Amino acid sequence: MPQYTTVNAASKGKADHKKMGAGRTFLYGFAGAALACVVGFGGFGVWQAASGTANAAPNPVPTQQTAVQLGAQQNTPLNAESQSTTLPEVVANKCLPSVAAIDVYTDMANAANSLYGFDMGQGGQGGSSLQQSSAGSGVVMTADGYVITNNHVIDGGDVVKVTIEGKEYEAEVVGTDPSSDIAVIKAKDASGLTPMDLGDSDNLTIGEWVMTLGSPFGLEQSVATGIVSATSRSQIMNASVDEYGNATEATIYPNMIQTDAAINPGNSGGALVNADGALIGINTLITSYSGNYSGVGFAIPVNYAVSIAEQIIDGQAPTHAQLGVSLSTVTEDSANRYGFSVTKGAYIALVTPNSGAAEAGLVEGDIVTAFDGKAVESADDLMLDVRSKQPGDKVTLTVVSGGETRDVEVTLGSDANSEASAQEQSEQGEGEQGQNPDEGYGYGDGNDYGYGYGDGNDYGYGYGGGSILDELFGLMN
Repeated sequence: MPQYTTVNAASKGKADHKKMGAGRTFLYGFAGAALACVVGFGGFGVWQAASGTANAAPNPVPTQQTAVQLGAQQNTPLNAESQSTTLPEVVANKCLPSVAAIDVYTDMANAANSLYGFDMGQGGQGGSSLQQSSAGSGVVMTADGYVITNNHVIDGGDVVKVTIEGKEYEAEVVGTDPSSDIAVIKAKDASGLTPMDLGDSDNLTIGEWVMTLGSPFGLEQSVATGIVSATSRSQIMNASVDEYGNATEATIYPNMIQTDAAINPGNSGGALVNADGALIGINTLITSYSGNYSGVGFAIPVNYAVSIAEQIIDGQAPTHAQLGVSLSTVTEDSANRYGFSVTKGAYIALVTPNSGAAEAGLVEGDIVTAFDGKAVESADDLMLDVRSKQPGDKVTLTVVSGGETRDVEVTLGSDANSEASAQEQSEQGEGEQGQNPDEGYGYGDGNDYGYGYGDGNDYGYGYGGGSILDELFGLMN
């Protein structure tokens, strides 16, 4: 009898759009036509797949606490032995041993318990209540079985299995970062695997040759070729509350790689490699009217993905840069209504004390119109710009204040500090408020509306529904 591994992953929600065109962006972790979630630009919609949703939980303690070197110890050069051997053949031969197929199963009894709040039993008559809910891909990072994939591939599952070079392993979840859509799993008892060579996603050329590798529609060890269509594509998927009443975490995709190499359901978490057979991205999203490949796909840059994965493996909570403000988008209507001197930008509604923004002298009412010389037309623009940086980086903001324009240098902080502060505040609040069913917790978003839900334990939680900026920039009220 195999020993199944419990997956603790935060669930995901609706999405927003930035600089992605007028189609639909689909976030895939499933084989066939099952969709993890669907992002419609303009009117947003979510298709909940039959995967259930696990309650959000902190990253599990990894199996290894020491630093782990990800990727091949030394990149292996390609070797075309004859003129009849083509580049795709050579790259596929080199990279396929490092590509994993991932199958995720959900305990439907647990899902029912979560939904209805009582014990549904284990399969009725003692049979298994496990049901396959997701099929995706992953990339082997170490000889002993660490694999990078997307968080949405394993999100909401209870059991994970991984197949590498035809051999199936039970897998455990080392940790996840829903905010970046990166997860690390480890194949149990694996050894002698082939880690993939790592490339440099900061040094890409539009038009250069690439290959995608993974398990589209559950078809393992599949490859497709294309080019880098564009770089620096970005998207935000907003936080929400799922069908089980669980608050989902926002996901930000900064500086993604756009490619016309085929990406389909099941390719999520798989590899995007260059002509040297080196990993440059983790396949994640497509834009399509049909829900299948239409020539526009996106991959998380490998430099970003590996940085997050290293933190997860080392037992750290992944950190991201933050400015320390609450924002809203300036529009022509709001500019006319409030007399702003500009009609586009990111309006600073509140500034977190002791944050980088506060130390730089930013105040409520300032409007950010540029970030390191690049125009900022909305709050989303500024959020994506900040996420593309690292904690401690210095950036220059162009700010309109009192009708005058000035440049301000800001040292970005880390969301780790704000998360710790928020946790401390939450614990203090719980001690003060007790368990009265009429009491709850509110998190503001700088807007005039929100939504709430009960958690079944005499607590109510309220989350501002119009924006995720407070959470991402570290302002917790």
